[in-house]
Amino acid sequence: MSIGESPIRVDATAKLAGTARYPADRVPTDALHAATVFTNQPHARLVAIDLEAARAVPGVVAVYGSADIPVNEYGLTLFDQPVFVGIEHTNRSHIPCDVSRWEADHVALVVAETVEAAYRGAAAITTEWEQLAIVTDLDDALSDETLIHPENGLKSNSYHSYKIRKGDMDAAWAAADVVVESIYEFPYQEHAYLQPEAAVSYVDEAGRITVEIGGQWTHEDREQMAHALDLPEDRVRVIYPPIGGAFGGREDTSMQIVLGLASLRLHEQGIHRPIACRWSREESIVGHHKRHRGRIHAKWGATCDGKIIAVQSEAWLDAGSYNYTSNKVLGNCHIGQAGPYEVENAHIDSHAVYTNSTPGGAFRGFGGPQAAFAAESQMNKLAVALDMDPIELRRRNVLKDGSIGITQTVMPAGVTMPTVLEKCAAAAEVSADVGNFSPFASLPSSPPALRSGTGYASAFKNIGFSFGFPERCEATVTLHGEDDEPTWAELRHAGAEVGQGAHTAFLQMASEATGLPLAAVRGEFSDTGTSGDSGSASASRLTWMAGNSILGAAEEADKAWRDGDRPAVGHFRFVPPPTEALDPEDGHCTPNFSYGYVVQAVDLTVDIETGHIKVDRVISCHDVGKAINPDMVIGQIEGGVVQAHGYALTENLQSADGRILNPRLSTYLIPGIGDIPTRVESVVLELADPLGPWGARGMAEMPLMTYAPAVTAAVHDATGVWFDSFPLTPDRVLAGLRAASS
Repeated sequence: MSIGESPIRVDATAKLAGTARYPADRVPTDALHAATVFTNQPHARLVAIDLEAARAVPGVVAVYGSADIPVNEYGLTLFDQPVFVGIEHTNRSHIPCDVSRWEADHVALVVAETVEAAYRGAAAITTEWEQLAIVTDLDDALSDETLIHPENGLKSNSYHSYKIRKGDMDAAWAAADVVVESIYEFPYQEHAYLQPEAAVSYVDEAGRITVEIGGQWTHEDREQMAHALDLPEDRVRVIYPPIGGAFGGREDTSMQIVLGLASLRLHEQGIHRPIACRWSREESIVGHHKRHRGRIHAKWGATCDGKIIAVQSEAWLDAGSYNYTSNKVLGNCHIGQAGPYEVENAHIDSHAVYTNSTPGGAFRGFGGPQAAFAAESQMNKLAVALDMDPIELRRRNVLKDGSIGITQTVMPAGVTMPTVLEKCAAAAEVSADVGNFSPFASLPSSPPALRSGTGYASAFKNIGFSFGFPERCEATVTLHGEDDEPTWAELRHAGAEVGQGAHTAFLQMASEATGLPLAAVRGEFSDTGTSGDSGSASASRLTWMAGNSILGAAEEADKAWRDGDRPAVGHFRFVPPPTEALDPEDGHCTPNFSYGYVVQAVDLTVDIETGHIKVDRVISCHDVGKAINPDMVIGQIEGGVVQAHGYALTENLQSADGRILNPRLSTYLIPGIGDIPTRVESVVLELADPLGPWGARGMAEMPLMTYAPAVTAAVHDATGVWFDSFPLTPDRVLAGLRAASS
């Protein structure tokens, strides 16, 4: 009834009119206000702390610290972070809680009558610290002179590693006619979502500790809150109002636990007022994780006819002070280092490394963009070394149906990489009028200084959780009506709407599954009190997983209807085919059950006198399986290209001695309307995924995967100079060009 159409988004009117109530807008008139107090210590042991002066500040209602939290630990995939750094703490934490390992570790939460009083209270807290050696970056960390987490029993800051051992590397190197070897460096990226972290907490009418906040996985937030507060999960409720962006930055908790704690303790004292908290932009940039910075050392060999026969690669991701999702991001980076190609011989090692810097975590692409930068740069360098067209080189090596992947198992059915490659190549052959290059209106470029080039990159990206994680997604469909046929339906689903249009897509899929018009389907979303576990809005999984769960729930509701139930309720928990963890010795496994495929071509112009780059055209070709909502698919492609453009060209987060140096959007430059590519051509292919709902594939992360290596290939095509690190800010480009010519 609705699949393949592009109805107006269900949240469009409220968001356009400004009536949508985001977390920071949902502050009740009787609310108390909270301020989160960071330690401001990249690496130090707390010797003394005094909260009493803060409690004495007029308007302060309560101050909470480590003595107040029942289980002083949390973490999405590993409990390695204290809720509060403090001296008094429970023995039920597995980590030393008196050590601050990050400048944004929390030391207290101040609750007051006003925001101003809360921050005055925060300023009144006094602490004394024993300074510890700061491990600033990967090189410092890998010396292992200072261990950041000695409690984990390891003797190294490199705490999580993967291997791939495939084929005979000695024989492969002996047979290689061409070898290319480089070290690639990739930077942090700040999520820069529209609204910084904000939340309201209270105890609801059922006695549940409730937090309304922006996030990506309601049930995981609830689980972490329940663990730290030592409560059964049914005593905790998480609700997501409209969310001002996420991109992976809200997959880990921010203020869920501390606000839940405050509401719990105040409720125990007979104070039943809600508590609101909102971070400033500076607090947000300092206080949440980033895309991992790191490096990859890659050495590839090929025969003279363009067959890749050897891949040797080693990656190091800077996990920062805590694990967050580094072990999972590392897995994606690990299997992506051989690219979307058939490789018979490979030796790949990947490591997550603790430092005292900002934690690395989930960000659109989840380790894939870092791996693709190295792999696709290697492919483009091989093409030059072989004097071969870069599309032809990929054509000779690309994965296809029946190919054995880098983890030595057959790729899931529906590998469409060859078709995506050909469609992108065909689109790139059509010339485009891209206009003139003038980065400054008052200072036009000199035409003799302009150089144009084209670059390509390809990638694949998992859909859904990987490496043996128990993937699942639940939905409930209720059919209503009084006669023989249902007249309307209700969908309950916990999947997060983080700006991508998920709830509209859910309703479209429910309409199709029930056979009812879209207008006859109502939705209740993102509330642990009303819906089963949906899993996270991440890993390009939500439409794929939600669609399958909605199909199952609609079928169950239809059965109940035919059995005479009025209303007829159908609940379904969808479980996809199982995956496997990487074998610790050789990496053998079935890592994923489905993939998405992307190829990009980038045309750009470089001003060799100033180092400025203007991206003239981007062709972004995607197999989406089935476009549930075509307009939203194109929106995801265009938005992803712009976000990737910032990563590759303008965004330059600076960190030194464990501190972020430019925590403001005035100095961390996300692209403005005048900075983005002149033209983005979205090529949308619908080649059905055999397991996807209506054939759909996840696709939202794919534009991030290939952009940076396509840009650096285009710069090389224009100037003859390779850039093995980014962002390609004008000063770096100019320095690279001058160094190459000296």
